Amino acid sequence: MYGINTGTLDMGKVVFLYRSLAYRNAAADMLRKARHLPRGAERSATRRYAKALRDLARTEAWLEGRIAREPRSSQHMTRAASG
Repeated sequence: MYGINTGTLDMGKVVFLYRSLAYRNAAADMLRKARHLPRGAERSATRRYAKALRDLARTEAWLEGRIAREPRSSQHMTRAASG
């Protein structure tokens, strides 16, 4: 029974990869669109939107690789600071 792999971990990685690639592709498309626009407010807004999508993909990648840790209690932090 312990040897059966349901594939949920692998499927989670696939879903994450798909979502991350979708953000990156959307950012690249928006940058291409911005390059064709004349300088001005619309071009700047499109570039900001593309940068936000790229940052979102990076943040998701960082969050996916992060290990959850127990938050420190304020009492423990106070002792460490005073000692």
